[in-house]
Amino acid sequence: MLGARRDDRVKALAAELGGSGFHLDVRDLRSIEGFASQIKTAFSQVEVLVNNAGLAAGLHPVAEGSDEDWVQMMETNVLGVLRVTKALLPLLRAAPRAHIVNLGSVAGFEVYPGGAGYTASKHAVRAITRTLRLELMGEPIRITEVMPGMVETEFSLVRFKGDRDRAAAVYKGMEPLTGADIADCILWCVTRPPNVNIDEMVIRPIAQATTRDVARKA
Repeated sequence: MLGARRDDRVKALAAELGGSGFHLDVRDLRSIEGFASQIKTAFSQVEVLVNNAGLAAGLHPVAEGSDEDWVQMMETNVLGVLRVTKALLPLLRAAPRAHIVNLGSVAGFEVYPGGAGYTASKHAVRAITRTLRLELMGEPIRITEVMPGMVETEFSLVRFKGDRDRAAAVYKGMEPLTGADIADCILWCVTRPPNVNIDEMVIRPIAQATTRDVARKA
């Protein structure tokens, strides 16, 4: 079962996968509760939860930061993870064994100028994941944080408010990761033997060493 804000896309993807797509806005508690209710009605349990929703908004120093951008990032990246996990935890506990995968970022343990709001939100995801690992210890629920580096999706397009040239410049002269690369890593994590927990996985393109150190071809 897939949940996302853009109904046309989530329904099309669900049809491709042979699943179901539903409207889900992780900034809206009622939307989250409704999504959880639909899953409970259809399946009565959840074996894998992937908290994938997340975004960056703007790239400004703190002194010039947008309060609206900060609120959007905190509500989506932090409260969204907390609320969706809480709503689905009873269904995860109803399964013989389950797995929670949180999509973090290398920005969860590194920082860079202009990224205070985003890095703060991803540091929080890291804290949430580690806390869940302790709180659910002894239960058959695995917890994994996947932390990608540069992945060419709509991430930069969203960050720069639809500025395609600026978004494209982020990946100029290097080969970034793709969404499929990250999906493959998630699949590997959730298909390990049940006694194996991959606590965290850091994935970067070979051209990237840190958030700021990237080898680019002329």
